Amino acid sequence: MLLKTVNTLVALLLFAAGSAHAGTLSVVSQSRWVEVDKVFDGDTFRTTTGEKIRLLGINTPEVAHNEEPGQPLGGEAKRLLEQLISGKTVRLKTDRDMKDSYDRTLAQIYLRNGIWINEQLLRSGMAHVYTFAPNFRWSERLLKAEAEARNARRGIWKTDTFAVLDADNVTDRHIGQFHLIRGEAKTVEKWRFQLGKLTVTVPRSSRKWFRASSIVEQGQLVMVRGKIRTSSNGGLFLALHSPYDLE
Repeated sequence: MLLKTVNTLVALLLFAAGSAHAGTLSVVSQSRWVEVDKVFDGDTFRTTTGEKIRLLGINTPEVAHNEEPGQPLGGEAKRLLEQLISGKTVRLKTDRDMKDSYDRTLAQIYLRNGIWINEQLLRSGMAHVYTFAPNFRWSERLLKAEAEARNARRGIWKTDTFAVLDADNVTDRHIGQFHLIRGEAKTVEKWRFQLGKLTVTVPRSSRKWFRASSIVEQGQLVMVRGKIRTSSNGGLFLALHSPYDLE
């Protein structure tokens, strides 16, 4: 049943995206073609030359590895990417930073017919947006695709692990987890504000990417995304590393 579901999803994605994104390859960026050898998970694969590729701007649920259990739909995300690209020649399009700290190439992935794989994983509900400076070229379109899946409660957006949290419901048990969190901005300062029990800040190193002198207004309803951590005084905080981490 699961394999049938994934096959159906692949067919729908290929049909819907074939014409909609036929012109995507015209985006100004460095690009080249590679042959896919092995898919590791929903957002990482290896080429036939041994190069590791990380899909840029998105993150899929973790698959089980070593003794760590997988996250909900991690296996389904991997199978979907396998069915979309395994054994195919795909086009890589890179942004300003072309490598991550693991020496993986960061790229948007396209099929020969122009289908944009990163976007399709988001539309299917098998990924969420994961943006870091200075790679912003595709961020707005990726966020739009994510919002469509989120509003339709597809894939990961039906699970407790990835469901959007209300700020008042954030607790210590969420420490170390990536979440989307919504609520009313309070105690607003230039580079920080309070969202329920969560202190949201913009680190000094990331401030150059934010245009406004004040990132939010008092009482504004916002949604933030990022990993929940503990501060030096034991409180909960979340750092915004990109303007696209704030909606």
